[in-house]
Amino acid sequence: MEDIKCCVVSCDKPLDAAYWEAQYEAKTTGWDLGKVSPPIQTYVDTIINKNCSILIPGCGNSYEAEYLLEQGFTNSTLIDIAPTPVAVLKEKFKNNSNIQIILGDFFEHQGKYDLIIEQTFFCALPPTMRQKYVWKMHQLFSDEGILAGLLFNRTFESGPPFGGSKEEYELLFKGAFDFLKMNVSENSIAPRANSELFIELKKNNQVIVNLYEFEGITCSGCMETITKKLTAIEEILNVSMSSNFAEVLIVSKNEIAVEILQQVISYDAKYKIKKINT
Repeated sequence: MEDIKCCVVSCDKPLDAAYWEAQYEAKTTGWDLGKVSPPIQTYVDTIINKNCSILIPGCGNSYEAEYLLEQGFTNSTLIDIAPTPVAVLKEKFKNNSNIQIILGDFFEHQGKYDLIIEQTFFCALPPTMRQKYVWKMHQLFSDEGILAGLLFNRTFESGPPFGGSKEEYELLFKGAFDFLKMNVSENSIAPRANSELFIELKKNNQVIVNLYEFEGITCSGCMETITKKLTAIEEILNVSMSSNFAEVLIVSKNEIAVEILQQVISYDAKYKIKKINT
């Protein structure tokens, strides 16, 4: 998978705007296919409503957006944290009112979208941010919103990109989204054949999705105990904790008072939970 490596600086540094800008400045953008990804192109061709609101996070050079415009879509928004690709896109589409390009942090973005296209954004985030990804995605969708695109179905020795498995993703998105499709992609580019999953997930608008800061956990065994205790609370459908034990995603039928959550975990005085607000 040489084509997708992007690290030119130490990967223990923050994967922030400066990191990604360095990749573009050094032209170490091996993840860039130079064209729209075939599975995403195939999916776009099935969309009937050309006026649906679309977001592409971590857009990069965004050949997907160009394809959307060619197909007559009228309401696309692109966001990236790196100034270089944003500047290029703003110049490229400066006379096109059907597309909006934003320089900014996806996790601070506000809006409502019918479709969010996932193409090399999830895999570029540190795995510790995956619960936050689900939380933010759920917020950004309209009631019938769809998350569609590609996730890696393999692991990497280092990253980015960061991989995962179907089983891991099912546990992560459980409750917050309905799984319309999560299968090995049949038309990935050759270097990624059999290593990508095509996903189509629909927002579950009947649930509450919250993210919490968590203090006190230092091992996976404690994490498993906490997860079981929280999952046992009536109304809670799914509990997913970040790999560094710092955040927990909770999907529930109704809002659960933080005092109730704190009471459940208070068997150990060092455990603290605090809701993260938008």
